[in-house]
Formats: sequence, C-alpha cells, structure tokens
Amino acid sequence: MTLVQLRHFIVLSESGSFAKASKLLFLTQPALSRSIQALEYDLGHALFDRIGRRIELTMVGKQLLSRARRLVQEADSLKAIGRQMQDGVSGIVRVGLSSGPGAILSTPMLLHMAQHHPRLQLEVARGNTELLIHALRAQRLDAAVVDIRALRPAADLTVSEQVEMSASFLCRKGHPLDEVGVPVPFERLLAYPIASTPLSDEVARMLTERYGAAANPDDMVTLRCDDTATLVEVARSSDAIVLTIKAAGRDLVPLDTVPALNATARFGLVTLAHRAEVPGLRIVRELVTRLLTA
Repeated sequence: MTLVQLRHFIVLSESGSFAKASKLLFLTQPALSRSIQALEYDLGHALFDRIGRRIELTMVGKQLLSRARRLVQEADSLKAIGRQMQDGVSGIVRVGLSSGPGAILSTPMLLHMAQHHPRLQLEVARGNTELLIHALRAQRLDAAVVDIRALRPAADLTVSEQVEMSASFLCRKGHPLDEVGVPVPFERLLAYPIASTPLSDEVARMLTERYGAAANPDDMVTLRCDDTATLVEVARSSDAIVLTIKAAGRDLVPLDTVPALNATARFGLVTLAHRAEVPGLRIVRELVTRLLTA
C-alpha cells in the first residue's frame, strides 16, 4: 500500500468512474485499475462494487475513505513542513550572542523574525564566549556570534561572517570630558569610573602598550559586567565612561584620546565544522551580516 494508491482511491471514490478519475490523475484507465487492484489486494478487501460503468464504494471502502484522506493530508502537511524548513521559514534556530554582538543583535534579530518569519522559532542565549562555545560543542546551540579575538582557534570550529567594528571610550553628551574638538589625555579618563566587559588578553596588551600600566584592565576598569547594553545604559545616566564598540552606544560621544585608541572588535559567526546546519541558520547568517555592517 502506497500514498499514490491511496490518492488514486480517493480521487476514484470522489469522481465515481474510472474514466473521470483517469483524466483527473493523468493516467490510463488500465493503469488506474491496476493501482486500485493492488491496493485491494494489500488490504484484503474489495473497495468498490462495479455496477456496469458505475462504481460504488463497498462498506469497507466507505470505512477506509476517511482514514485514507487523513493519511494523505498528513503526508501533504509533512511535505509542506519539510519545504518550509528547507527554505528556512519554520523549525528552530538556537543562537548564542556574546556581550558586544548581543547589544547590537538581540532586539533587531527577534523583531525581524517576528515580522518576517513568524513560523521560524529563534532562541537567543546570552553569555561569555567560553560558555557559548561550550554550548555549541554540546549541540545546545546551532551557532554563536562572538568576539573572535577571545576565541581559541580549534579544528572543530568554523568562523564566518566576520565583521570588524571600531571601538572607543564613550561618554554621555554633556559629560565633563565632552569638549568638542579637544583631544583628551588618557590620564583624565581615570578620574571617572571606567566600565567594560571582561577584555581579552590581546586587548589588555594593546591598552597597556598604548597608555602604560595604568591602562591594565585589572586596575583601570571599575565597573565590569558581561552585558554591554547594561554598561551603555550606566554611561548614559552617569559620568561613567564605557569602553566598547561605537555601534553599541550610538547616542554616546566617542572620546578623542591622546594617544588615539584606534581599537576594533572583530565579530564572527561560529559553527561546528562537521555538523549539518539547520535550514533556518541561512536566514540568521544573512541577518547577522546585514545588522553588523549597517
């Protein structure tokens, strides 16, 4: 018994004749007759009474018709779901976002999915790079967007959609150091609270090489938090200065320090190298690239 035979059975029962059903199915009458006979053989019962040129469902045929319709409808539904998942418009995608990417991507990603892909389930997890990569390897995540300078190279990881973003010391408008066109010596920053997420060893070395021992994050940073958005909000509401990517605090003022900071963060989408990607990840890839480069 096959779905094709069930479809033939349904069409034949609805049309009432082999001639009409054959035309609807684009089959010859002998081919349709063989299909129905094979189905009756498998079921062990006749499904139709042949009355001259007319046919009528037997009692068994009447009982099986509604079930056959349900089976075919379920099969069609499964096919539709499969096509939707292949197109990335349904299913589940689980994405981890570290602090910087999370501040830029979380709300726009969720909003985009709600508006354009309502059948695609997006689960966003937040955490530091180490925790997110651990979850990725445990297959609790399908991808993670992190600062790849904090990522240890590994053969089982693939990094794509890399985007470099400028970073700066940022303060609120009207801050005592917000003097238009006036460079600010680094030492003046230390008179105010310095906020930052935990920084990589690479960034720590860059800061100390540029500004001296006073810029060692262990001593310089007085407000430390894994959530960039929280630190940006603190800077908006106080005299605290936040060290982060400019895109995370577009309404804040980048300070022109002496010497110049000239720092960047490099974000990328990380996946497992040998794991088949879920279909919806294609949409996330395109969205991540568009939002980070906007």
